[in-house]
Amino acid sequence: MEYRRLGASGFSVPALSFGTGTFGGKGEFFKAWGGVEVAEAKRMIDLCLDAGVNMFDSADIYSGGDAEAVFGAAIKGRARDSYIISTKATFRSGKGANAVGSSRYHLIDAVEKSLKRLGTDYIDLFQLHGFDALTPVEEVLSTLDQLVRAGKIRYTGVSNFSGWHLMKSQAAADRHGYPRYVANQTYYSLIGRDYEYELMPLGLDQGLGAVVWSPLGWGRLTGKIRRGQPLPEVSRLHKTADFGPPVEDEYVFKVVDALDAVAAETGKSIPQIALNWLLGRPTVSSVIIGARDEEQLKQNLGAIGWSLTPEQIAVLDAASDKPPAYPYWHQLGFAERNPFPA
Repeated sequence: MEYRRLGASGFSVPALSFGTGTFGGKGEFFKAWGGVEVAEAKRMIDLCLDAGVNMFDSADIYSGGDAEAVFGAAIKGRARDSYIISTKATFRSGKGANAVGSSRYHLIDAVEKSLKRLGTDYIDLFQLHGFDALTPVEEVLSTLDQLVRAGKIRYTGVSNFSGWHLMKSQAAADRHGYPRYVANQTYYSLIGRDYEYELMPLGLDQGLGAVVWSPLGWGRLTGKIRRGQPLPEVSRLHKTADFGPPVEDEYVFKVVDALDAVAAETGKSIPQIALNWLLGRPTVSSVIIGARDEEQLKQNLGAIGWSLTPEQIAVLDAASDKPPAYPYWHQLGFAERNPFPA
């Protein structure tokens, strides 16, 4: 397994990490993702660790906390320094007025509850699941600083922030001497390249490593979504398509056609090619893979240990390219002074 620095920190993470969103299966939304319980989770964790995938990502809202609890039970008894825990909080996790957001009250409460469910006394990477515009960034950052000093979290990051959210936070961290964010858990895929326009250059400039979620485009790049064919019988898209990132069907089919062409040359599967493409992109520290079962996990683990050729990358780039929104299309005309990340 290849290990990469997490942004500008000195912390190394595996190029592939495992997402526990399929653990628990509590509620209709997460049931559509999967329903992995402790026994199967143990086997999946064994497969990951054997392959060098020792970072596991979760969140307090996944299956109402059950995803963290299943993971904590499945990992119990292993040496704590043999695995890395990444989890998140900010979204509503209860009915109370303060059971949401990134206030000092909610973040401290969320971390304590996550630690209990996970069965550990520290979280390696703690990320804000979304931006809270109602809580001053100084309150957020000072709380995270307090949790770092207390040894309950070690590194901090964000997820689903816009560029100005991130820059405002980094500037405040510098101003007050609080820990800077080193990770940006972001949506990025061959059919979702918006990350490249602002967040990728910001990541290079500010030392933020991308931890990529939904690298297969919300399940659309599995090889099972085909032109003129209905959705496969087992697909989260039946219940979660409206929530996931929007994408036009014809665009998906165009990208899948390109993946088919590269698959024929490489002998690799469509998901493996889509994941490998991401591993070669600037700023990417780790790509989160998920799985409903062990066979799917084994397939995804096959995305590493080989490389696409420049010609194959060009085919995928061309098929997935889309005109960016303003001001990014305008900036492309001044590449001499505003180059695209190499």
